Amino acid sequence: MTIRLLLADDHRMLREGLRRSLTDEGFDVIGEASDGAEAVEMAAALLPDVVLMDVTMPDVDGVEATRRLKSSHPDIPVVMLTMHADETVIADAMRAGAVGYLVKDCSTDEIAETLKLATNADTTLSTELAGVMLDEVRRIDPVPADDSDRIVTKREVEVLQLIADGCSTQEVADSLYISQKTVKNHLASIYQKLDARDRTQAVLQAVRMGIVRLT
Repeated sequence: MTIRLLLADDHRMLREGLRRSLTDEGFDVIGEASDGAEAVEMAAALLPDVVLMDVTMPDVDGVEATRRLKSSHPDIPVVMLTMHADETVIADAMRAGAVGYLVKDCSTDEIAETLKLATNADTTLSTELAGVMLDEVRRIDPVPADDSDRIVTKREVEVLQLIADGCSTQEVADSLYISQKTVKNHLASIYQKLDARDRTQAVLQAVRMGIVRLT
């Protein structure tokens, strides 16, 4: 199935380059937004499978646009794209609901793979970026005292650790000799217990609580 993609970046040449490259990778680029407000409007109108969102845009930046978009359309995944891996921005993007974070010097293959994973709700976690995000979240938002009351089962811990190691849903299922559906059921339970939107937030919350570790 062809993935319907919305691009949001205020640099026209970059958008054109991304459109050509990602079209060659099999994506259907259904819209291009030049600022955050336009990205939110176009996403609501076009309902793309995934949005590739630049962080730095005029008027409404990518983080705020992601926050607005996820508020109205929580099922549309957003992958952030930026010039630099800034710790505070990464933490803000995660809080806003972004499922991935890419630096603009990454390859087209890396962008395409991340977008494909995002549409499957199967975004793998970059250990390097996760570590940066975790440090920033710890600094801004210390673990509340009552976090220990959230009971995660032994099997859920196993699932979380494999996700933290960068495994996909299929790889988790293969490692634990269970079905993908069972993995997804465990993840749904984990999200509820840890008050997380997705696997990235769940893993970061679990690391903060000392449930799993980043290797």
